[in-house]
Order: sequence, then structure tokens, then C-alpha cells
Amino acid sequence: MNILVCVSRVPDTASRVLVGSDGKSIDSNGLKYVVNPYDEFAIEEGLRLREKNGGSVTVVTIGADSSKDILRTALAMGADKVILVKTDKLPDSYFVIHNLAEIAKEISPDIILLGKQSVDYDSLQVAPSLAEILGLPSVSLVSKLTIEGNKVTAERDIEGGKEVLETALPCVISAQKGLNEPRYPKLPDIMKAKQKPIEEKNAIDINNRTSIVEMSIPSKKRAGKILTDSDGDIAELVRLLHEEAKVI
Repeated sequence: MNILVCVSRVPDTASRVLVGSDGKSIDSNGLKYVVNPYDEFAIEEGLRLREKNGGSVTVVTIGADSSKDILRTALAMGADKVILVKTDKLPDSYFVIHNLAEIAKEISPDIILLGKQSVDYDSLQVAPSLAEILGLPSVSLVSKLTIEGNKVTAERDIEGGKEVLETALPCVISAQKGLNEPRYPKLPDIMKAKQKPIEEKNAIDINNRTSIVEMSIPSKKRAGKILTDSDGDIAELVRLLHEEAKVI
């Protein structure tokens, strides 16, 4: 099975993120970057499919030379091959999607796996848009995946329940938390990954369709007020909604 996994490099969710001096980007000084957490589920699922069906796992990312660190992580986890599509610009989803599509056309994967979203921009656009460009079926937010021959059965979470969908290979699947438990690379594998080759390709010249106008840190929430169901508190709640919140 020829498996393609698309990943992105994002700030560690445990890091304190600050806005840069330009007001349009984050301050990267001292900031730790990692594989997008949802993409880790995609990598793990790709490795499990290879272990069950044979084949190879190729991991690709779009970015600058600094993005090689997450590709080393993918190699340490067990990926067979990694590709860096190089660009020094800050790409939007449109740029990323078209460059991923070029890689997919080159290697003709049986299945393309991605995280459901990146934790930095949260657009949830890449997986379905990539499928549209390639003319492939797509299932997003998948929490359980079964492949038997050419038949794909995907379970996804929906509000209040589960939804089970069937499609066929080749297809695009975006991973949701719960799909699997990503493996932790062992130290020997981390050391070996540092010596493995990273294939580099230049990004195709696609203009971004969106640009960041402004970026700001959310304001601190105001202190909440806890009221009971007593007559006095109910009257106070009505007063606050009328005089302070001005919603009634």
C-alpha cells in the first residue's frame, strides 16, 4: 500500500505564544515547534496500515528548512521517506493544498492521511480541498478506520452520536483524536533519523488567496459571578442582565 501522510509544523501547545512586533505574526523567539498533534494520528495510522498491508509511508510537509525537524520526528516514528516542499513565504491553505496535490500526483498514493486541522490556523480546509482538487472521495474527522481490500469504512464523530461512511481507495482521510495512540520514537530511532535523507523539492509558485491583517492576544475574561436559585439572586440576575449586560 502506497501511503502519503501530510503534516504541518506548529507551535507547541504548551508554549506561551506572543504576537510579533509586526502585529501580524507570532513571535518565534524561544518558541518550540512540533508536529501538529492531529497529524501525529495520521502518521500513526499510516504506519499501522503499512504494518498490516505492506507498502511504504511517505510523509510530506510544506515550509522552510526549519521544518526538517518534524520530518526527522516522522522518520523516527517509522516513516520510509520524507519530503520537504521548500518555501520561505508564510503559506495559506490554498498554497499548501496545491503543493500537496502536486506531490500526490507524483507518487499516486492509495490513501492520503492528514490531521483534521492544524492547531495554529484551525481552518479544517486542507483535507477536503485536497480531495476536491485530486478528484478523490474524502472523509473527515475520522476516529475509526477499517480497510478491507479496496473497501474503506470510516467512523466519525458527529453531534450526539457516530456516523459510519463507506468509500473506496484511493481516498483522503483526515484523522481525529481517538483514531489511535501515536507511538513515541525510541532513542535509537531518533538517532538513526538524524542520518536519514530528506528529499527536497521547490514549491510551485501559487499566490496566497488570504493574508493576515491583524493578530492579537485574547483579552482576559472578566470575573464571573455565581448566583443561587434564591429569590434575591434571581432578582439580582435579572438586574445584571438588564443594566450591565444590556441583553434584556
